[in-house]
Amino acid sequence: MVDRQLRVRGIRDERVLATMGTLPREAFVPEWARAQAYADEALPIDAGQTISQPVMVARMTELLQIQPGDRILEIGTGSGYQAAVLASLGASVTSLERQATLLEPARARLEALGLGDSVVIRQADGSLGDPGGAPWDGIIVTAAAPAIPMALREQLRDGGRLVIPVGPRDVQILTVVTRRGDEWLETSEGACVFVPLIGAGGFDERSA
Repeated sequence: MVDRQLRVRGIRDERVLATMGTLPREAFVPEWARAQAYADEALPIDAGQTISQPVMVARMTELLQIQPGDRILEIGTGSGYQAAVLASLGASVTSLERQATLLEPARARLEALGLGDSVVIRQADGSLGDPGGAPWDGIIVTAAAPAIPMALREQLRDGGRLVIPVGPRDVQILTVVTRRGDEWLETSEGACVFVPLIGAGGFDERSA
């Protein structure tokens, strides 16, 4: 996976490559899909959600520019795989998940890998972020928003980065927002497709 999917597509952060080369991705997919755990595609998990394509996990992680000890807010726990990657890189992760049925399985996977102390998982409307924990060194959103939620931008520390897919439901642009005081610099990092972010700062559930 690392050589055939990540390096050849421009992932250069050796820490990310090493982490994803050792973290057992098969532990985060349903049993029926374990033969495809390292396939070059997103895979379905419970509650109508997905575990992202490996190269997308790598790219979003690389764009965050994580340093050991960083406090990272993740929006969309899903299977827990992205949180595991972040924690393995030395981050302290708070992960917000809307779907209650995903919380305990994700916690169990992280505990089994010895990462439970580095990741706190809570049920919440992730589109509103976690103002009580702000400011965050980085925020990663693993679902697509129609626009960048203002709450998330404002919860970044000065110099912090937000990585988020932005656009309509069928296709989005992976966007990086960097805070510089009271200004936010936005850069586009190519097209992507994610499940919708549901909530006050995302898509309405009825239209999603």
